[in-house]
Order: sequence, then structure tokens, then C-alpha cells
Amino acid sequence: MQSEAEPRALHAAIIMDGNGRWATGRGLPRLAGHRRGVEAIRRTAEACPDLGIGTLTLYAFSADNWQRPADEVGGLMRLLRTYLRNETQRLARSGTRLSVVGRRDRLPAGIPEAIAAAEAATAEGRRLHLRICVDYSARDAIIEAARRLEGGEATRESFGAMIAGEMHGSPVEVDLLIRTGGEKRLSDFMLWEAAYAELHFTDRMWPEFGEEDLALAVADFAQRDRRFGGLKSSRVMVAA
Repeated sequence: MQSEAEPRALHAAIIMDGNGRWATGRGLPRLAGHRRGVEAIRRTAEACPDLGIGTLTLYAFSADNWQRPADEVGGLMRLLRTYLRNETQRLARSGTRLSVVGRRDRLPAGIPEAIAAAEAATAEGRRLHLRICVDYSARDAIIEAARRLEGGEATRESFGAMIAGEMHGSPVEVDLLIRTGGEKRLSDFMLWEAAYAELHFTDRMWPEFGEEDLALAVADFAQRDRRFGGLKSSRVMVAA
């Protein structure tokens, strides 16, 4: 547990909600909102290091999103492919490490290979760790980790590592969890890792989210008293 004398980088996680509603409210197809959402990813990631965020995890596509109309799902997969193709070198140059968290066996042909190539190309990034969750379900990860345990003993740390491993992730506790778009639920996102996360909800639709919104969430986080189930307050100083 960190004290005020130990500034550290934060792990912020964002449920990027509101793309479709933003688009339909303007008479545009839903996919137009998702395209604008990619721009929000870029500017949010760029703002993170100066706000003391070292890891940013974004909820892009849940395991339940496969139930959406086929044309929307197909469009989202094309956007993912385009993002990996167009952004990898920029991320590498900026010192950003990219990881994709979630199942890969159900993704369209070629995308798992593109993910692996992007992860390899950005592996040396140290300024920011950008994690994008695709075909992700926290509940499925917990279930699969429990199945693999097979009655053996586990600590919170070792079981958390197993959960993360089920989705090609790493066991990083979430400090600040943000949801855009006005809804106030977790939607099967980072349920284990966010056990003690501070929650921040905003009415801002994701396509309009930017540096000022992120700075407001971090400032709000800095005012929270974090007790982690105990009585002693632990206010984290953010390493900018």
C-alpha cells in the first residue's frame, strides 16, 4: 500500500460508453460513433503520462458484444484491424506499450496475428502501458481460473494472476475506474482487479471525452480517502 511519501503511476481503466448514442443523436450510423471513439482513444492515451497515469486499460469490446448486429460487429473488427495497422508505429515512437486483453480464438482471421505483431513492436514502451480489452469478460476469466485451480490452494495474488492470464493480461490492480456515457454499472469489466478501485462516472459521451475530462477524474480521485477495508486513510500521491 502506498503512502503520501511514495508517488506512483496510476492504473486507470475506462468503460468507453456512448459511441452509438452519440452517433444516433446526430443522425449518423452507429459505426460513425465508433470511428470518433478511436480519436478519443488517441487523445486520452496521449494525456495519461502528464496526469500521472502509467497504465490505461480500455474496454473496447465485451464478450457479450458478439450479440450485436452482424454489421456493427464486423465494422468494429475492421476498426480494430485498422487501428493496429495505423497506430502501432506511432505508439512505439511515443514510448507506449500496447497490449490487447481478452480472448483471441473468436476474432476474425488475421487479427490475432496483427495483435501479436503490434505487441511485439511496442514491447519496449515505458512511458505508458495501453491495454485494450477485446472479447473480454471478467466473469469468464474468473470461472476459467477457478476451473484450472482444481481444488488447489491459492493466494489472492496467485489467483489474480491466473484470472489475468485467462485473458492474456497481467494482474494490475485498478486505481481509478471511469465510465463515460452517463450509465453507472461495471458491465463485467475488471471485476477482480477493481475490487478497491475508485469509481468515476461522467455523462460525457466517449467520442467527446478528452484531456480535461481525464484530468477532472484524476483530480477527483486524488481527493478520495482510500482505506482498503481498514481505518487508516491512504491518500495516494500521483507521480506526474
